[in-house]
Amino acid sequence: MIGLDPHKGSHTAHAVNQREERLGELRVRSGPKQLERLLVWAAQFPERTWAIENATGLGYLLAQQLIAAGERVLDVQPKLAARVRLLATESTDKNDAHDAQSVAIAALRAKTPREVGAEDHATVMKLWSKRQRDLSQERNRVACRLHAVLCELIAGGVPDEIYAEKAACLLAGVTATTAVAAARVELAEELVDDLRRLDAQIKASRKRLEEAVVASGTSTTEVFGVGPVVAATVVGITGDIRRFASRDQFAAFNGTAPIEVSSGDRKVWRLRRRGNRSVNHAIHMAAVTQIRHRRSDGRAFYERKLAEGKTGKEALRALKRRISDALYVRMVADARRANAEKAGPGGQAGNDSVASAAGSHPDTPALRPSHSRTRSKATSTTTSARRSGARTPTAARRTA
Repeated sequence: MIGLDPHKGSHTAHAVNQREERLGELRVRSGPKQLERLLVWAAQFPERTWAIENATGLGYLLAQQLIAAGERVLDVQPKLAARVRLLATESTDKNDAHDAQSVAIAALRAKTPREVGAEDHATVMKLWSKRQRDLSQERNRVACRLHAVLCELIAGGVPDEIYAEKAACLLAGVTATTAVAAARVELAEELVDDLRRLDAQIKASRKRLEEAVVASGTSTTEVFGVGPVVAATVVGITGDIRRFASRDQFAAFNGTAPIEVSSGDRKVWRLRRRGNRSVNHAIHMAAVTQIRHRRSDGRAFYERKLAEGKTGKEALRALKRRISDALYVRMVADARRANAEKAGPGGQAGNDSVASAAGSHPDTPALRPSHSRTRSKATSTTTSARRSGARTPTAARRTA
């Protein structure tokens, strides 16, 4: 086992055997030759596995380089390596070499090590969904600044949500009588320009996101209230659904599983504050969408919980857990379908181009160049939806 402690300027590798005995150590500078130097040094260990601390964060690039070179890579959480160092029988200093050794030992002792795989369509959706969130947050900040400036120019400001065209019309009727008022008008006009730019970027980002979701063939959009943004957030951040053995583990991951705080005969469950908040927020948006549509199954479930004596928040939490379970079932089915398709034409019946488009991990996932900024033409969403078997008439109300 070769433990790696990655840094921005250097990487430290430490090799141990099954008895956790030291076999060798190497420190390389970060750069174009880092992979070559590590592989040359590791050639002395024919049977080897790499364990990288935070392989999806600071060690992301190195982990993907090793996977591309045909190496087996494990992801070790920093807290696991810290526990190994803390519980060591002998005192050790905190340095890169000891950190790399702790990473290797933590990987050896792990009962269910997390193996890092090559990137697929889930990474594309994760990138574009994060871009969508960042743009939306930036637009909210600009809109708040514009609200503040307009309150200093117009009595009462703008009482409701503000848009670029509305703000431009209001500014057209403002007469600047002083230098201070003229400066505020000029500032407001620049903020309006920023708002227009962000609106255009959000629209383009959402289109790319829709194309990536359709190309992935995920069936999570079949859940009422789950549109491209919600689906891309859930699938992109979750990644490989097989790392969750049950729907309960997935619910704990996204924060929809309540925590029991009972004592004696008093049974109490409280809200879980842990879990991935981005996925939790996406599920929350799907739940709100279901509640707003009176004819949806989610609204009926919500009203049934209220009739049982639940509060509005408790009923909403129960609905979010139900949506989490529905998403888990569909992602597991997508993963099984992808494995069957990879097994070849004999893996399942009807293994044609339509079945490939409906899979969770198709042979041509959302990594194609048409989803980048340099794409030559946009993919037809309607055509792709028909290929994947999606029902186009209900696509609009499923969009969150």
